[in-house]
Amino acid sequence: MQLFSSPPFSYYHALHYYSQFQSHPIMLTILLSSLLLPLLLHFFCFQWRQPRTKRLPPGSMGWPYIGETLKLYTQNPNTFFAKRQQRYGDIFKTYILGCPCVMISSPEAAKTVLVTRANLFRPTYPPSKERMIGPEAIFFHQGAYHSKLKKLVQANFLPSAIKGSVSEIELIVLRLLPTWNNNNIVNTLQEMKKYAFDVAMISVFGKKLDPEMEGIKHLYQCLEKGYNSMPINLPGTLFHKAIKARKLLNETLRRMIEKRRKSKNQSDGGLLGVFLGSKDESPNEFSDSQIADNIIGVIFAAHDTTASVLTWILKYLHDNGDLLEAVTREQEEIQSKLKGENRGLTWEDTRKMSLTSRVIQETLRAASILSFTFREAVQDVEFEGYFIPKGWKVLPLFRSIHHCADFFPQPDKFDPSRFEVPPRPNTYLPFGNGVHSCPGSEMAKLETLVLLHHLTTTYRWKVVGDENGIQYGPFPVPKQGLPIRVFKRKKKDIKGT
Repeated sequence: MQLFSSPPFSYYHALHYYSQFQSHPIMLTILLSSLLLPLLLHFFCFQWRQPRTKRLPPGSMGWPYIGETLKLYTQNPNTFFAKRQQRYGDIFKTYILGCPCVMISSPEAAKTVLVTRANLFRPTYPPSKERMIGPEAIFFHQGAYHSKLKKLVQANFLPSAIKGSVSEIELIVLRLLPTWNNNNIVNTLQEMKKYAFDVAMISVFGKKLDPEMEGIKHLYQCLEKGYNSMPINLPGTLFHKAIKARKLLNETLRRMIEKRRKSKNQSDGGLLGVFLGSKDESPNEFSDSQIADNIIGVIFAAHDTTASVLTWILKYLHDNGDLLEAVTREQEEIQSKLKGENRGLTWEDTRKMSLTSRVIQETLRAASILSFTFREAVQDVEFEGYFIPKGWKVLPLFRSIHHCADFFPQPDKFDPSRFEVPPRPNTYLPFGNGVHSCPGSEMAKLETLVLLHHLTTTYRWKVVGDENGIQYGPFPVPKQGLPIRVFKRKKKDIKGT
């Protein structure tokens, strides 16, 4: 659930891109031609840069030009990583998506890259992703500017800052869930995206939402579709539409920022209020473009990952009936207290949901929404006895660590009880680690707990169609977004009736 974190470039984007153009031969030819030349140039430059006298990590670079990209696309990612880890160890090299890479799968190595020597490994993103979110967003920076942004974002998502949002999140849940209970098939992922977006709006803009919210929502949806499309800026493509939406979104946010600046209560309300209330060292305020880029970035980071995790939670609870009933009993105890005191949920109530919290933790481990993250060596680096050349990508494999039996016995079993004791240091990384770790983890947990409280105490759900299978879009989610049919619990199943 790496929420409010660096959105990674997924390997699975390439398959998605290719499928978009299969029915358009001319576009496909242009696409392949535009990709081939840079790959050829990059390959020859890469070959020339390979050191002949220094020890690179073991591994295979695969075929010329394409490396091992096709192997990765045609295998389960766990299989791809596990085979190479068994053969080469916890550090190995490969070549994917036109990039020489070093993959690491030990907790110690991941800590080194993300924490101990983080200054040597910068976050890296395709230019199209940076353009879509905005170059001033927190994800794309290191150093003083990043540190200042991180402090502001963290301040907005500290428990002391978000505990007053419980009632607003609860209202969103109470409006959403009844729309599911109409005997129609619900696409869980899409519904969770709606929910996560509405919560993100509160987090970013505060409790008093601007009338322009609907327009922002529509533009963001266009932007999201283009973000995961092939970055060809030609009329009619999703990417072109997304670029136009991004421009309009920027104009809309600038109007809101200007309106908030002129308001007497300009510092009130969400992350926007935090930015407007902060003075730079100059002592100028943050520019409109800096604020807009970071607002869009936070929405991106809080949206897809949260929705994916919520979808998996419903899948795991559906498949583990005894666990679902145990969670329901925990939530019913809290519910009976609320009825007795005639009130809604509070922050203190959510702190008593220990079993439900462990279900969330286990979902984050088992699903590993963020399978890995990209870093790039900013200079030649000596790393655990190996040489990593400047410009090579370095990928800490969170999924491999989360599914290692040495750290999590029977890793394929969904077992929340494993979190009754804290995991070993650096073995549980759903929110990353170091300066680029997720500052919004508490908000993500809060919105999940509030949803599960009302869902488990009032409703049940049944998966429709194939109950197994995973798809990537770009994050791993149950097949077809987990279509379900939702119905109210029978009275005899509800405690006290």
